[in-house]
Amino acid sequence: MSQTSWTVYLSGEVHTDWRERITEGAEKAGLPITFLAPVTDHDASDDCGVSILGDEEKPFWKDRKGAGVNAIRTRTLIEKADIVVVRFGEKYRQWNAAFDAGYAAALGKALITLHDPGHTHALKEVDAAAMAVAEEPEQVVRILNYAINGTL
Repeated sequence: MSQTSWTVYLSGEVHTDWRERITEGAEKAGLPITFLAPVTDHDASDDCGVSILGDEEKPFWKDRKGAGVNAIRTRTLIEKADIVVVRFGEKYRQWNAAFDAGYAAALGKALITLHDPGHTHALKEVDAAAMAVAEEPEQVVRILNYAINGTL
């Protein structure tokens, strides 16, 4: 029987190997998934607006340009996704990841959050919108396998 192809958007922190662990685990399990992600080069993401549209004197406007340019990709890919996984890490506060989770929830996307137990209280509202809350990338792979194949 032919399996449906799934699209999974991987949002969130860019400083650890969590994306690779999920994509490699899904590949190893033979899951029919296309993975999408934001630009994960931190400097490119920060500088895209001024690099493309011109310099800004004030940091606010530099960030505003970058956020707008990045949102073209982010919003488009979240809208295409069947499932959105949002990882909250230890470095930085990742407000953009929280925004992505809220956007995915508002669109009615299946949402999985991924974070250490130490973030549980801070992310209680985000986690309440999620269909699953995982602590390890391997748990996400198991959730995806179960959702796609219906087996443990």
